[in-house]
Amino acid sequence: MFDIVSFIPRAVMQGVPLMFGSAGETITEKAGNLNLGTAGVMYVGGISGVIGAFLYEYSGHEMNSFLAVAIPLVCCIIGSLLMGLLYSFLTITLRANQNVTGLALTTFGVGFGNFFGGSLSKLSGLDVPSVVLSKTSIIFRKALPFADNLGWFGKIFLSYSFLAYVAVIVCLFASYFLNRTRIGLQLRAVGENPATADAAGINVIKYKYIAICVGSVIAGLGGLYYVMDYASGVWSNDAFGDRGWLAIALVIFTVWKPKLSVLASILFGGLFILNAYIPTGESTAMKELYKMLPYIVTIVVLVISSMRQKRENQPPASLGLAYFREER
Repeated sequence: MFDIVSFIPRAVMQGVPLMFGSAGETITEKAGNLNLGTAGVMYVGGISGVIGAFLYEYSGHEMNSFLAVAIPLVCCIIGSLLMGLLYSFLTITLRANQNVTGLALTTFGVGFGNFFGGSLSKLSGLDVPSVVLSKTSIIFRKALPFADNLGWFGKIFLSYSFLAYVAVIVCLFASYFLNRTRIGLQLRAVGENPATADAAGINVIKYKYIAICVGSVIAGLGGLYYVMDYASGVWSNDAFGDRGWLAIALVIFTVWKPKLSVLASILFGGLFILNAYIPTGESTAMKELYKMLPYIVTIVVLVISSMRQKRENQPPASLGLAYFREER
């Protein structure tokens, strides 16, 4: 029988990295920049946190819960922030093509993660080509202590680590910020028409830089969550898969509304693991077909979204276009 009580928590855990990635990319795109390097940013955020956790866990000191969380978190923020600054410098200051720059950042991020992941696995002295940070992961994965006492309600809603709840809060706050605050409305104005925003006295360059950097940091947290929580502290090269690209597709699926990313990410997370819950017998073909579901849904979503005619469901008008102040 289909066990919904065990299925939903696993779907949520699968969806949290997508939640972080789509929320960060939405903020970036609202400023008019299309960052196809989100996958690379998530890789760098993940491996940066792994480097920090590795240096602390293998230092020989007694594990302190606060430091075990703070060190990887700070390293992740710094790594993903540097990726955001690099993308901003290339696309805003140097006005490089945003699509090419994003793809280059993805290639760089994956290579960066694989290089340092392989290096750390050799330093750890293990016989397997991966980095294991079990002590740090246990601290990251701590759930509310009374969740087990509340039956199915506790398992479905209260059995997650703090980063899962942070992801939900970030999505809801981003939605409020973009639609209900003055700074958020100015950011959207920059994404819609930077020339008009500039003429109104809004510092377009500053808004773009901040939006991209904040979006990159949020996306990087998705990489950290995947390693420390979902993968139980195990870093394996290329294990992150295509989640960065699906996070970008989710931005279109949610019509650039971060609050919708919460449910959409869980939906996609459920599609990822559906093959493990639906009996397929010995049929390998059926198992592979179920594994294709997230990508089939992504294609269908892109087709449907391209047919939408409502203005509020369209991307920012200047998305992907470099801004030349001299052309105002």
